[in-house]
Amino acid sequence: MTADESELQELRVSVREFLEAKSPEEAVRKLMESEPRFDPAVWAQAADQLRLPGLAIPEEYGGDGFGAVELGVVLEEMGRALFCAPFFATVVLAAQALLASGDREACARHLPGIAAGRTTAALAVAEDSGSWDPALVSVRAVPDGDGGWTVRGRKCFVIDGTTADLILVVARTVAGPALFAVDGAATGIAAEPMETLDATRAMARLTFDAVPATLVGADGAGGRIMAKVLDIASVGLAAEQAGGARRCLEMSTDHARVRHQFGRPIGSFQAVKHKCADMLVQVELAEASSREAARLATEGSPDFPVAAAVAHACCSRAYMVAAMENIQVHGGIGFTWEHPAHLYFRRAKSSQLLFGGPAVYHERLLDRLGI
Repeated sequence: MTADESELQELRVSVREFLEAKSPEEAVRKLMESEPRFDPAVWAQAADQLRLPGLAIPEEYGGDGFGAVELGVVLEEMGRALFCAPFFATVVLAAQALLASGDREACARHLPGIAAGRTTAALAVAEDSGSWDPALVSVRAVPDGDGGWTVRGRKCFVIDGTTADLILVVARTVAGPALFAVDGAATGIAAEPMETLDATRAMARLTFDAVPATLVGADGAGGRIMAKVLDIASVGLAAEQAGGARRCLEMSTDHARVRHQFGRPIGSFQAVKHKCADMLVQVELAEASSREAARLATEGSPDFPVAAAVAHACCSRAYMVAAMENIQVHGGIGFTWEHPAHLYFRRAKSSQLLFGGPAVYHERLLDRLGI
C-alpha cells in the first residue's frame, strides 16, 4: 500500500503535532538522564493513536502495510524532534530483519506484537569493533541437542538493548553467520547500558552465557539477511538524519533573524548568509537522496541498493555540516550545555558512525556499484 502526496502530508502533520506535544526539548533532556531512556506511556500513545510501530509491517502480520516512503516521513519527523523511543531499533532494524529472513513462522510469532506496540525489539550485530559486517561476528551459536540453539558471546552498541522484549542476534554457526531470536528476559543475558556520545539514543552491551535461542531463517543466511537490512536501515537512518539537518537549518535561520549585532540582524551579514545557504544546499540534497532511495525501495527497483548507499553517504555528511554550522551561527550560546544545538551535533556524529562510519559506507557504495 502506498500513500499519495496529500496523505503523506497529513501523516507528516499528525506525527509532527504528536512529537511537538510529547517530545519537546525538556522531555528529551529528562529522558536522556532516565532509565529506560524512553517514556512507555508516550510509546503506547504512539502505537494506539498513530499506529506508528505497525506502519511498515505487512497487513498479514497486523500492520498497516505501508512502505519505505511512509516510514521515511515518520523518521524525518522523529529525527527533527530527537524522539527518544525504541522505534528505530524495533521497526527499522528488528522488524526488517524478520521480514528479510523470509521465515514466515518467526514473522507470525513476533511481528503482530511489534505492530501493536506491545513488543519492543533490538538487533544485536556489532561487537567490540563496532562493525556491522556479519563476516566479523565472533559470537557463537551451537545446537543444544534438543532441536534448539544456545548463544555465547558479547554484543556492543545494541540500540535499546537493555529494554527490548525480543533480541535478534547475529551469531556464527558451522554454516556461517545466522540470525537468532532470543527472549530479552531469558536466563543468561547480562545487559549493561553504554555511555555514548549521543544520550538520546540508548545503546547497550549484551553478554550471552548459553542463552536459549531460536534460528530465524536458514542456517548460514545471516550475511544475506544483513545485506537487505543494512540497505533499508541506511535509508531509514538517512531520513532521520535529513530531519535533524532540516531542524538545524530552521534553528539557524530563526536565530539569524532575531539576533542583532551592530544594530542589524546577524542574518544580514554575508558570512552568516553563506553558512545558511550552504546548510540549505546540504539539507535539500539529503532530503532528495533519502526520499528517492525510499521510493526505489517501495518499487522494488534493482537500483535501490545503490540509492541506499548514496543516501547514507549524503545524509551523514549533510547532518554533520548542518549541526556544526548551527553551532557557529549561534555563536557563544551554541557551545553551551543549555542550548539544544549540541544535542543535534551529538546525534549527527553518532549517526555518522552507527553502521561503521564514512570509510565503511563509502566502501559499501563502491560494492553496490560493482567497483
